[in-house]
Amino acid sequence: MSIINAEMGSSSTPSNAGIPRGGTAKRAFDIVAASAMLVFALPAMFFIAVFLFSTDRGPIVFSHERVGHNGRRFRCLKFRSMVVDSQEALRRHLEASPQARAEWEASQKLTDDPRITPIGRFLRATSLDELPQLINVIRGDMSLVGPRPIVEDEVARYAEEIQHYAAVRPGITGLWQVSGRSDVDYDQRVQLDTRYVREWSFAGDIVILVKTVKVVLLRTGSR
Repeated sequence: MSIINAEMGSSSTPSNAGIPRGGTAKRAFDIVAASAMLVFALPAMFFIAVFLFSTDRGPIVFSHERVGHNGRRFRCLKFRSMVVDSQEALRRHLEASPQARAEWEASQKLTDDPRITPIGRFLRATSLDELPQLINVIRGDMSLVGPRPIVEDEVARYAEEIQHYAAVRPGITGLWQVSGRSDVDYDQRVQLDTRYVREWSFAGDIVILVKTVKVVLLRTGSR
């Protein structure tokens, strides 16, 4: 948390010491909407879990530490879409391919990611891998709409804009996702996250949620 705290002295950035941007209205909407979505999604989640377990007997849900509101760490939940030894597979791939290493260093993503399983590619393309994050929303780790949750290594890449990121809860969807997802480079992603926080409105969140449905159905920018 030291990187974020060290950069929170600028008076030109939004205050994030208390309630996240959007306040109690945004939080109330998150709880009601995420709870309803979770109930509706339970049958699909059950079948996904059974299928994942039957394929390789690995963990069904993957949790990874992410940076949340005001620098608080939390475990972000997803259906596992990668091989069990994903870190080792990534290391071997980056060592063998300078082009892949350059792509990873630039965007933290790979066009041809050897870690992703066949069922994982489908789950990612349809965003079904993110259904467990509804639990993160209900717990208060995340919001339905907000910046994409980042890991510790990404904090420095936001530079002074990290204060905008930290002023809200990260979201399951957000301005980045409806603006191209993986087709948007990292610098643009930071700009979109910053713009979202600066221009936040409840109506804007609703627009992003509606657009998300279209993006998911068309699989725009998915990898």
